[in-house]
Amino acid sequence: MTSQSTSFAQIKRLAVAGGLALGLAACAPSFSADVSRFQTQLPAPQGQTFAVVADDPELAGGLEFALYADEVAGEMAELGYARAASPETADLLVRFDYGVDNGRERVRSTGFARDPFFHPWGRFGGFGYRRAYAFGFYDPWLGGPDVRSYTVYTSEIDLKIDNTATGERLFEGQAQAVSRSNRLQGLVPNLVDAMFTDFPGSNGETVRITIREDETTIRDLD
Repeated sequence: MTSQSTSFAQIKRLAVAGGLALGLAACAPSFSADVSRFQTQLPAPQGQTFAVVADDPELAGGLEFALYADEVAGEMAELGYARAASPETADLLVRFDYGVDNGRERVRSTGFARDPFFHPWGRFGGFGYRRAYAFGFYDPWLGGPDVRSYTVYTSEIDLKIDNTATGERLFEGQAQAVSRSNRLQGLVPNLVDAMFTDFPGSNGETVRITIREDETTIRDLD
């Protein structure tokens, strides 16, 4: 009896470890944003100069804005544009804004309850697989679905590019994401990455950009 119990315990541990490994592999960290972009005659990069300025006057001169502006400038430079010494000498004026809302509550019901005797690997669980929950029958051992509430936040960046000589608007873009975090230090760089994926994009198109931890990107039409 002891050896059989030990064998079952070992199998359970292996099953749990295997399940966790599969779960981690299937759920690699990623960041998704909905990106909308509009353009008229944004010139192909040929060394034109640009400057990143705050679209919101309250952000101008701030150290936090300067940090995010450097992210945008890095993307523009990678495309082939050159950063100007000042906005007054730039060929292109890049107007940049960012923010995150105060969040809203969401409630999620898993349909499962915490049952110390329940185990998802059927016969290896203490009392075996309980089918009752799957068909909505009452089970005194389960005590109802597991309901949890959590807060989600909507973050957003806005990017506009103007021709400084004519004042003409050449590009407008918006990237928006919903996440469990409200930390701009992590959100804004990810939103900038999404904005500049396949930049400048197709005029009037909204796409879902998913950026994975390994820096690969997935682009889907919304």
